[in-house]
Amino acid sequence: MYAGAGGQDAQDWASMLLRMYIRYAEEQGWRVTIVHQHFGEGSGEEGLVTKNATMEISGKYVYGNLKKEMGVHRLVRVSPFSSQKLRHTSFAFVEVIPEVEEVDSIEIPKDDLVIDTFRSSGPGGQNVNKRETAIRIHHVPTGIIVACQSQRNQQANKEQAMRLLVSRLAGELEKQKAHEVSELKGERVNIEWGSQIRSYVLHPYQMVKDHRTGAETSRVKNVLEGDLGLFIEAELGLDDVKK
Repeated sequence: MYAGAGGQDAQDWASMLLRMYIRYAEEQGWRVTIVHQHFGEGSGEEGLVTKNATMEISGKYVYGNLKKEMGVHRLVRVSPFSSQKLRHTSFAFVEVIPEVEEVDSIEIPKDDLVIDTFRSSGPGGQNVNKRETAIRIHHVPTGIIVACQSQRNQQANKEQAMRLLVSRLAGELEKQKAHEVSELKGERVNIEWGSQIRSYVLHPYQMVKDHRTGAETSRVKNVLEGDLGLFIEAELGLDDVKK
């Protein structure tokens, strides 16, 4: 999950989305782990604001239910950071990738990796671990960077970060294949940062609308508390229609 352009407003929106998906996952009985969270400066609706975050969700049918949540999410509201109470539009990008169980399924030359260690830290920079147990891995050819600080020792963080990297690389390969197919068909598709998939409007009216399925509700607060059933079911139904 990544905050888009817009400073604290976008970073606050990323924090709100993170909370929304955690609430939804918990309601489904899934297990949620925050693998890494990069905090911005200041605080917003959900406490400290988030520049980017990675969470691992485990349970039955997780990927099948959440895969279509991937895309740009748009928020319209009166900015809590505006002294003049101006309306502001924020964007955040949600990426959903399945975990690749076999790390060796994609061969990664060691020379392609830059591995750094750093101290695990919590909100406000509080040290969770005084040793440099957190791991950051940079895959140089693609520019992909992953990090893990959820485990208590360096080796466990490295293993989880490598699993995350392999999953990201597998996802990139799928995107390349989709792009190649779209070119053969003469179609143009937005692989990453395209138009928003869903809008959440808090002002001047209350509405959440999915731009792909047409599903909408005025119960914005419920949605932000994790009530995503309407949209998930509509997305699954859209798959059935395509079949």
